[in-house]
Amino acid sequence: MWALGQIIYNIRGILELYWERVNVMSGQDQNVNKEVFKLEGLNCAACAATVERVLQNLAGVQTAQVNFAAEKAYVEFDPAVTSRSVIETAIIEAGYGVRAEAAKVILAVEGMHCAACASKVEKNLRQAAGVETATVNLAAKRAYVDYNPTLLDAEGIARIVTNSGYKAVIAQETKHELDAEIDQVQRAAQKMKWAWAFTVPIMLWMLPGMIIGIHGWPFPRYFDIGLVILAAPVVFGAGRATLRSGIRVLFRGSANMDSLIALGSLVAFATGLAVFVSPIQNYAASSAMIISFHLTGRYIEHKAKGRASEAIKKLLQLEAKTARILVDGQEREVPLEQVKVGDVMVVRPGEKIPTDGRVVAGEGAVDESMATGESMPVYKTAGDDVIGATINHEGLLQIEATRVGKDTFLSQVIKMVEECQGTKVPIQEFADRVTGIFVPTVMTLAALTFVAWLLFPQALGTVGYWAQEFLPWVNPDLSPFTLAIFAAVAVLVIACPCALGLATPTALMVGTGMGAENGILVRSGEAIQTIKELDIVIFDKTGTITKGKPEVTDIVAADGYNLRDVLTYGASAEAGSEHPLGKAIVNYAQAKGYELRGINAFAAITGRGVRAEIDGQPVLVGSRRLMQEQGLDPSQLESEMERLESEAKTAMLVAYAGRLVGVIAVADTLKDDSAAAIAELEKMGLTTTMITGDNERTAAAIARQVGITQVLAEVLPDGKVAAIQKLQAEGKKVAMVGDGINDAPALTQANVGIAIGTGTDIAIEAADITLVRGDLGSVVTAVKLSQATFAKIKQNLFWAFFYNIIAIPLAFLGLMHPVVAEIAMATSSVTVVTNANLLRRANIKPDRS
Repeated sequence: MWALGQIIYNIRGILELYWERVNVMSGQDQNVNKEVFKLEGLNCAACAATVERVLQNLAGVQTAQVNFAAEKAYVEFDPAVTSRSVIETAIIEAGYGVRAEAAKVILAVEGMHCAACASKVEKNLRQAAGVETATVNLAAKRAYVDYNPTLLDAEGIARIVTNSGYKAVIAQETKHELDAEIDQVQRAAQKMKWAWAFTVPIMLWMLPGMIIGIHGWPFPRYFDIGLVILAAPVVFGAGRATLRSGIRVLFRGSANMDSLIALGSLVAFATGLAVFVSPIQNYAASSAMIISFHLTGRYIEHKAKGRASEAIKKLLQLEAKTARILVDGQEREVPLEQVKVGDVMVVRPGEKIPTDGRVVAGEGAVDESMATGESMPVYKTAGDDVIGATINHEGLLQIEATRVGKDTFLSQVIKMVEECQGTKVPIQEFADRVTGIFVPTVMTLAALTFVAWLLFPQALGTVGYWAQEFLPWVNPDLSPFTLAIFAAVAVLVIACPCALGLATPTALMVGTGMGAENGILVRSGEAIQTIKELDIVIFDKTGTITKGKPEVTDIVAADGYNLRDVLTYGASAEAGSEHPLGKAIVNYAQAKGYELRGINAFAAITGRGVRAEIDGQPVLVGSRRLMQEQGLDPSQLESEMERLESEAKTAMLVAYAGRLVGVIAVADTLKDDSAAAIAELEKMGLTTTMITGDNERTAAAIARQVGITQVLAEVLPDGKVAAIQKLQAEGKKVAMVGDGINDAPALTQANVGIAIGTGTDIAIEAADITLVRGDLGSVVTAVKLSQATFAKIKQNLFWAFFYNIIAIPLAFLGLMHPVVAEIAMATSSVTVVTNANLLRRANIKPDRS
């Protein structure tokens, strides 16, 4: 029963985890709005840097961060100064778009009897703000509506129909975000196929010339005409969006990756026209190949970025579509969107629990692995909380809905993961600064390359004479003008800011997604980097190392009192306390059938105990220090206190009317994996420390059991902060792991705050990382996940910088054919994203051996 009680206790705590998001909002500055904008036309890291710079310069915007991999902007702003529409306008004026969030609802409409009725409903729907399309099927008596959920909701659409004189019921509602991603990949695939449909014939067209030489053709001008004709649909058809994006931002005084591709391909295509009036090499075929390889790289990149956000997609797809609710004692199946708080849902074995709730009847085993990462089903009975989208393995459950829509655990987890993906890792700042000036620098370098080859063809050509023996595309005997164009175009298309821009966010997306799948919620990307630098991990004792579910083990009465007196006075005083130790005493007294006395003037004295009044007389329960501060001498019970404390029990003195009544001892057992987790952290090179308000003997006994050698006992909440500050002053990086309200200041002070998910809301909000499960093995997983994620970020940044440092000089020296340069550029972005996806292979589980 102990284990069962602990599981139930933990599940209640898990549900507290996501509700903190609602609680926190009430405590936030009411003058700050947070909005997420889904961006269009964000084709490279330079685009992301441009949008971020524009948003940060807007009046009223406090913070703005753009995630290139997720194609989203995360903005905090003062609604008294600016608004969402103003921000959207600024993004559009910068040359980019904001994708409206799309949703669809199907309404069952009653009361339509003719085509005029259907036409009236359809017209009223189409005129409503936020409705994008509306179609009414009279025969099916259905209305199909696509709408923007930021402006309108399904209930509002139903009201439009109702106000038109008809009755409407929501039959089905779906979100389109996943469909939009699929469409994006499909569009990229279509452009790629269109480009190669003409590029392959170009290759075939060039084959005879490569075999017999261009001048071996009977009509060499037809060869040039054929290249131009075949290249035009690729450059101006398949590549139209790239050209439009790249040139548009140039006219706005900025530049992006598309600008480089556009300039490179247009210059190369122009040589195909210039060949008819000047002695120049025809690179029209290269223009088509540049666009084709660019679009191929973009397609692979979209697919890889989709895999990077796979965890979020899985979470989105976990939701049940329908629910069976009890209406007047009868089961009725309804869309999930119609379930309201208070509805009683019926869930059979093998079915998903539609939304968060509390079991009101029945019992069974529920698979909560999607929330906690724990594969073992959890037993549920009446009064237990359950999480939406988890699976009922056995038993018939009747569940009262307690959270719906955006308040559910699943919705909050998705929101937290997306918010983390909107933050940045400190190491990314340098890459962002480079990205911000990268494209203008490359364009300047390309111009200098062109001029240098015109002015110094002999000096630069010496490298070409050496390289032509093993690089077949190098021909230093071409005219200086041709060589200048050759090198300049190669510089334009080989430079790649995208690899720099994708290096961090893709790894962060994969890492935070893996964390969510394993019950680890990372609030900020900065924590990912800081964990790598940790020296010390400090653990709170109660509820962190121990189960936080203590029980009374011993009662000792002082002279003149009996055990009943000790327990009655102690439990009565603790009845006003929220502390786990106090609750344990109250529960024990109630289980014994003792009647508690009424109390007045209750006060919790932080780190010492409680004080109250019974029948006008003071009653105290707490530490030696509390008794001494109240003028009492605890020495008469010192031997009993020492004996109990040496057994790792928390001994509390009880006093009434100025006299010691006795001692109540409470013991809190260790969590099953505490010792193993702490041993593994020590093995990883981290120093572990326990900090607690308990006395030294109790703390030392617990520390010995789990293998912690450094103990800070009898520490008040502000003392925890001071202890962390002292370590930080010594140059140490400190992580704090805790779960109580008293831990919140320490969690905030620590370099990394890790909150146990079974803890209170304020502690979770104060933390950088929240562990949904209450076991310390999750701390090991969080550390391993952070280290693996940061390692991938460093690998990606290295390859991104290394590529550009090597590739651009080679292109400057004329050693990179424009087509080969474009292949290398596309490959660099794909390599970075693919490497980020390899993070999934990392073993982040604790070593159970």
